[in-house]
Amino acid sequence: MKNRLENKVAIITGGSGGIGLAIAKQLVKKNVKVYDISKNMQPHEEYVKSFEGDVNNTTQIDNILKEIYEANGHIDIFINNAGFGIAGAIENTKAENIYALVNTNLSAVIALSGVAVKYLKKSGGGNIINISSVGGIIPLPFQATYSATKAGVEIFSKALANEVKPFNIKVTAILPGDTKTGFTQNRIVDNDSADENYKKNVEKSIKKVEKDEQTGKSPDSVGKAVCKVLQKKNPPLRKTVGFAYKLVVFLPRILSTKLINYIVNKLYC
Repeated sequence: MKNRLENKVAIITGGSGGIGLAIAKQLVKKNVKVYDISKNMQPHEEYVKSFEGDVNNTTQIDNILKEIYEANGHIDIFINNAGFGIAGAIENTKAENIYALVNTNLSAVIALSGVAVKYLKKSGGGNIINISSVGGIIPLPFQATYSATKAGVEIFSKALANEVKPFNIKVTAILPGDTKTGFTQNRIVDNDSADENYKKNVEKSIKKVEKDEQTGKSPDSVGKAVCKVLQKKNPPLRKTVGFAYKLVVFLPRILSTKLINYIVNKLYC
């Protein structure tokens, strides 16, 4: 296959670890010049330049993109990857955690896509990749807010794709399933319920999710999937990572919403 990524310039938010780092490594193999923007910047190999930045500070990120554009004369790929998770019953989830999650996982994706479009247009087109989740299609109990943000990312990606089509900008939502990364350890858990039975249900659900994640696929699988999408002249609007998860995402087409929710309830409640 011809390498369509040769000498492209890519920017990844949250590229210092987990899925973001895996994507960065795969892009470097394709001779892409990769930049990482992370709130907690970590040392990278010399071929990945890192910027310290908060995705919730749009002006700061815009200034970083401006610097990258002026240094290279083009920006070709922008990947919205930064995010985190919270778990617990909604009634026990702190409001500040809800707002922080929605701001980082969804609002920042929307705002920074708008910033990226400005530079992609100047560059003659390119790609925006938004990291969503299978959990945005089949939402899990006690991770309702997280699932809501990831569902929002996919809907936003589809709408944006039509907006920017005249400028040769392609948009794809990537849907990983359970993936073994530090995301599991970094998840915020709110479970201070006075109802012991309810508390046990939450604990059971979270333990199952954590086990599934830590026995899940390598983040490299997501990195490779992103590279395949970027190699395509006409990339898909949605790319689910892993054959089993493709089947899971297909279920809403053949099963009723009520039946799917019943199955999820039996598995996670």
